[in-house]
Amino acid sequence: MPECIFCSIIRGKKPATKVYEDDEVAVIMDIKPITAGHMLVIPKVHRELLTEMDDDSIKAVFSAAKKVGNALKKSKLRCRGINYLLADGAEAGQEVFHAHLHVIPRYRGDGFWLNMPSDYEKEMKPGELEKNAGKIRAAMGK
Repeated sequence: MPECIFCSIIRGKKPATKVYEDDEVAVIMDIKPITAGHMLVIPKVHRELLTEMDDDSIKAVFSAAKKVGNALKKSKLRCRGINYLLADGAEAGQEVFHAHLHVIPRYRGDGFWLNMPSDYEKEMKPGELEKNAGKIRAAMGK
């Protein structure tokens, strides 16, 4: 099986425009940006999903995202907001199966948004919410 593209970038085998790097993560510019300044925060240890990462790696990813997010807001790109997006699994839209966090600068009228299902505004009944919460709590062992 070939090495994943992000592992190749981290090992210096594939080119990337790096914004930030430390022992735990690399932050690169997305080659297909949604908006100007779109970056990816990539943990250096290969894990397909966030749920497979250890807590220290997760902290490192979000710490780096905060750092580059603050820099974005101060930069001449003049973004007005930021979306932090992590797709965890194919059904969530993940295309590269190495966990990574998108840092997407937002600009007035940029046209980006997530499409919501048609029944998005419909509130669930408390009993339905409790039923789903119970299933999640049971899986957590509580």
